[in-house]
Amino acid sequence: MRILVLADTHVPDHARALPAAVTRAASKAELILHAGDVTGVEVLHELAVHAPVFCVEGNNDGDAIRAWGAEERLEREVGGVPFAMVHDAGPAKGRPARLRRWFPRARAIVFGHSHIPMAFRDDGTWFLNPGSPTWKRREETPSMLSLTIDRRGGISPRIVALGPERIGGRPPRGR
Repeated sequence: MRILVLADTHVPDHARALPAAVTRAASKAELILHAGDVTGVEVLHELAVHAPVFCVEGNNDGDAIRAWGAEERLEREVGGVPFAMVHDAGPAKGRPARLRRWFPRARAIVFGHSHIPMAFRDDGTWFLNPGSPTWKRREETPSMLSLTIDRRGGISPRIVALGPERIGGRPPRGR
């Protein structure tokens, strides 16, 4: 199963539109996970044209995102693997233990908020943050995450760096 993992798209408050690379990846995905801070419900409609979308609400998401169906926290079985998703996973210190307490059954936990991409395994659980495809903050490039689940439930994540020429956004307000 091919999964596109996104977070912190911030369209239209930071970028005018999703980068073309995200749209291309969405067209090849069988499922899309969005870990919040969508900010514009149009993004969810655009993604849902390509594949089913599960989304959690971020701290910058409003009523339209909740009305679309975003939850505060989400737990689902995906490709036979128990997944969990939340926007803000809290401080880096103690994060794996904290997320395991929040989601004791999950073998993969997706989160956003920090705009820092990461994919690591700790004590049998994958911790996945796709970064942001539109607002890299202090990171080298904007990013997203590609995830494959094989027939035996094996998880293979890959951070995908997006070149600055692909983001098509505008600088944050005040800069």
